[in-house]
Amino acid sequence: MMFLASTIHDAPQVYVDVFIAILRWIAPILSLVLFVRCVYPLLTFKREPEIWARLCLANGKKYALTHWENVIGKSKSSDVVLDRRGVSRSHAVLTRYDDGSWSITDADSEGGVFVNGIRVSFRALEPEDIITIGGADMVLQPISGKQEQKLAKMRTGNSSVFANFSNLILLTVFQLLCAVAFLLVDSGETAQSVLLGFGGISVCQWLLMLFYLCIKRTSFEVETIAFFLCTMGMCVIATVTPDEAFKQLIAMVIGVVLFLLVGWSLRDLQRAKVFRYVAGVAGICFLLITLLFGQEYYGAKNWLVLGSFSLQPSELTKVCFVYVGASAMDRIMTKRNLISFIVYSVALCGCLALMNDFGTALIFFCAFLVIAYMRSGSIGTITLACTSLGFAGVVALKIAPHAMRRFQSYRHIWEDPLDAGYQQTRALMCMASGGILGVGAGMGQMKSIFAADSDVAVATLTEEWGLIMLAIVILCVVALGIFALRSAAVGRSSFYTIGSCTAASVLLVQAILNALGTVDVLPLTGVTFPFLSNGGSSMIGAWGLLAFIKAADTRQNASFAIRLGKFGGEADE
Repeated sequence: MMFLASTIHDAPQVYVDVFIAILRWIAPILSLVLFVRCVYPLLTFKREPEIWARLCLANGKKYALTHWENVIGKSKSSDVVLDRRGVSRSHAVLTRYDDGSWSITDADSEGGVFVNGIRVSFRALEPEDIITIGGADMVLQPISGKQEQKLAKMRTGNSSVFANFSNLILLTVFQLLCAVAFLLVDSGETAQSVLLGFGGISVCQWLLMLFYLCIKRTSFEVETIAFFLCTMGMCVIATVTPDEAFKQLIAMVIGVVLFLLVGWSLRDLQRAKVFRYVAGVAGICFLLITLLFGQEYYGAKNWLVLGSFSLQPSELTKVCFVYVGASAMDRIMTKRNLISFIVYSVALCGCLALMNDFGTALIFFCAFLVIAYMRSGSIGTITLACTSLGFAGVVALKIAPHAMRRFQSYRHIWEDPLDAGYQQTRALMCMASGGILGVGAGMGQMKSIFAADSDVAVATLTEEWGLIMLAIVILCVVALGIFALRSAAVGRSSFYTIGSCTAASVLLVQAILNALGTVDVLPLTGVTFPFLSNGGSSMIGAWGLLAFIKAADTRQNASFAIRLGKFGGEADE
């Protein structure tokens, strides 16, 4: 490996200049082609409803049940609308399980739910059971096994193996070109680390793809986007801190393992509910341990240091928070108030405030808003929460000098370009010098700026790779958010829908805070850009969040969080 790096580095300077000049044009073209090929299937798949059962009333009327969890009630937002006297707005919830069985849960209704004439709060349903709600008798008719297989085959929007292989080949070629470019301009001292960084990403993505083929999964667009962003992050690290390339690779591998572990836990809805409580305890413990034993860096006490190893537990708490916020429909309907979740959220944000980590606290608050709205549908709840944030923000600025200094320089960076505004003014100048195509890999000046590979990583990326590449990187994160939103429309369970939308929101908010903070549109909070910024904890957390987005994918044979039936199609969970 060292011989290869040495050989490339010793190439004549004229060859180096020609290669870098050509790469400035080839890189955005390859990236744009890869982006379109990955994003197009995610944004164009047909959102056709899946019919899992029919609810047949005594008067002959039938309702198609298109989710694993279906609300029966008088409200127009219910899945089954019964506009009858004695029926509550949200009266009951019909739930489907792994083995195809169903249950019914009373959602604290006034009139109650009756099965075979007996009032129940919860009841596993048997064939021919007569359900009575508001005086109306009905029978549940699940679809047959043959209909389930037919449903799986009719599901559209799945990816072809050839398309995924083609995308990975494009990405591998791009990674090879990036590695060669940095080896040409590198001094040779850190060449091995850089080569391991790019090569390791390539090996990891192919191994994950082969694993998907072994479990008969054909969709790899979401993962390809993540690996592309990791590659651009490695480009930033190779410029600023090349000796940390291997460490970031290890963090990415751990992140992929967490991605698979979270996906496995979501494979069974009942198992996911158990993990939800484990994640809740782990999330608060991460922050309490940091609060007690953490070390303070640049005003925020958010790091645990164990010898040469450092960890930012709040990044892992994000994954736990999404787990806690997601909830099954029967729980949402029977516990309308959000008191327990609000208390948990306040506890987490309180710990972050005591650490002076207000940037991360803001991300948690935005995630809370998404979860609160999806669980309650109440604009009043959201308004009250935003008002509370305003008061909390004013108090934080009064008692936390670290946060106050950042707000004092906001929109005033050019008034003090050599001190408070130094980082952002230099970032803006370097981004401008990069132009559309960038100055070339490893040729930028951002490497001498503090946190050029983390807090202002987008500036380093833009200077060397150009505005086109920056736009593609940002649009990758936006595409994941839109995909989560489109998947929610045909989501099978509120647990997966809330989880995916919240996870996508966290990634989007992080990207927005990082990118707009760099250019002084928003205050610079020190929040990392998902997959791009240097930081092992951030990388691991980003992959953990990606698992929720993947789990909500209902396309045929797309998500490893959905089991396959005995005939090769998706089994209904």
